Amino acid sequence: MKGYRVPVRKKLGEILLNKGRISPEELINLLHLQKESGKPLGQVLVEHKIVTREELNQILGDQLGIPHVWLRKGVVDPRIVHVLPKDKALQYQVIPLFCVNGKLTLATADPYTPFIFKEVSRITNMEILPVVCRTDDILDMINECYREEMDMAEVMTDLDTMGIEVMQVGKEKAISEIAEMAEGSPVINLTNLILLKAIRERASDIHLEPQAGAFRVRARVDGLLYELMSPPIEMHPAVVSRLKVMANLDIAERRIPQDGRIQVMVDGSIVDLRFSSMPTIHGEKIVLRILDQRQSILDLNQLGFHPEVLSMFKTLLKRPYGLILVCGPTGSGKTTTLYSAITMLNVLEKNIITIEDPVEYQLKGINQNQVKESIGLNFARFLKHALRQDPDIIMVGEIRDRETAEIAIQASLTGHLVLSTLHTNDSASAVTRLLEMGIEPYLVSSALLAPLAQRLVRTVCSGCKTTYYAPRNVLIDLGLDESKTVSLVKGRGCSVCLDSGFKGRTAIYEILEMDDSLRALILTNPTIDVLQRHLRAQGHRTLRDAGMTKVLEGLTTIEEITRATTLDSE
Repeated sequence: MKGYRVPVRKKLGEILLNKGRISPEELINLLHLQKESGKPLGQVLVEHKIVTREELNQILGDQLGIPHVWLRKGVVDPRIVHVLPKDKALQYQVIPLFCVNGKLTLATADPYTPFIFKEVSRITNMEILPVVCRTDDILDMINECYREEMDMAEVMTDLDTMGIEVMQVGKEKAISEIAEMAEGSPVINLTNLILLKAIRERASDIHLEPQAGAFRVRARVDGLLYELMSPPIEMHPAVVSRLKVMANLDIAERRIPQDGRIQVMVDGSIVDLRFSSMPTIHGEKIVLRILDQRQSILDLNQLGFHPEVLSMFKTLLKRPYGLILVCGPTGSGKTTTLYSAITMLNVLEKNIITIEDPVEYQLKGINQNQVKESIGLNFARFLKHALRQDPDIIMVGEIRDRETAEIAIQASLTGHLVLSTLHTNDSASAVTRLLEMGIEPYLVSSALLAPLAQRLVRTVCSGCKTTYYAPRNVLIDLGLDESKTVSLVKGRGCSVCLDSGFKGRTAIYEILEMDDSLRALILTNPTIDVLQRHLRAQGHRTLRDAGMTKVLEGLTTIEEITRATTLDSE
């Protein structure tokens, strides 16, 4: 039988006693105050500031045996929200969360409203299982979830009249038909909605993925992918074509990968998007890299450097010549560090030339150049010509081969400061990578000023941050005295941080400045094991050490540092 079953109440005073919130003497006094005022005991508790209104709602939930949950986006099933109209959700301050076996879990701020639960049961024709949540969280989630549903409804206006059919393997639509669809307002609206939502969520990438009977749109936020929306699969080919039109690409070519660039205006600012397509068995997968200068930090002082490492790096950047390498895997923030470095070096007296693939951000006063592999203008060839342009500082986007490495080193030995990136796990590996490329040890020893390794780690969300005392095994990991009491932080997960417990990122750095002993060791063409033993003996500060400092500062967690630096221990 559908409806709402009123649970057996526990006594409010007993719950407070069991929780240790009041003593037996205080309970007697409170009951006396309740009798004199005629007010409910809960109201007396709030008025005397023994509990807050939100805490009272949680306790009242306990009194009725109704669980309390932390409301966040991952808990709400977007497919079930619409069973209750938005006006009713706002009127009753409730929101449907999910449905299992015909039982609807309903978030409420006030568990003492059985008449509301019965009304929702009547509207939805489902049995109601209430859970207690904060009022503000419910209202925020109502606005967000019903707005998304409204946006999608607006986007899909007149969809049925567009004559779209489900794509089948081996059966493709005519290019002319898809081109016409791509110019239709529902497709334009949907494409704009995808871009707008991702950019406002601070995403770095958007993935548009055709699946078997589904169209999945995901966004990478703080390094991890989250589902943004799931439009009808019928819209996929038209959305892809619309993006190709925006990137000035050939919409008729679906057999080979294509690359392009899109510029969009969002909230009054221009945002660059790098377009990349890849044919799959279900259609073309599109990845858009978002290059939003509003979100970029091009100030070395704000990137997360340890003060000692920052001072050392700035000193090296002031050298008149030499090679500085920024190392790390894809997506570790190497380019941002390089841009920040040349921004600091950008003065009228210096001629700065960059060779990039692609140019991610356009900087005033810098001579930036785009590699064009299609006409043979690669890093090595561009670098040769750049040396004839009387440069003081050269930034090479990436050292990928021996030829580029040799020219970069020769340039650094002939009076130029050269900055570049290298894909290695740590700073010591940068030395052995150059040696493995065939660069002579004496050249590496003479030219290399320092490799700088880095990672991006997520910071704990300020909206749901909580503290705890580190257990013994964690203190050992941190290299601290086991008898100490150390307070650390973690995120519980909330709607602000997409239920992850993290929001935003900071960088951790490991710098390896060349000294006489290290230069002498490089001349022996050492292996990575020999180099690392030497650095350990010298007390070298690793990426993990830098990460643990961030943990102790209350910025991130041990689990996040372990995730980001695992490769370094493999």
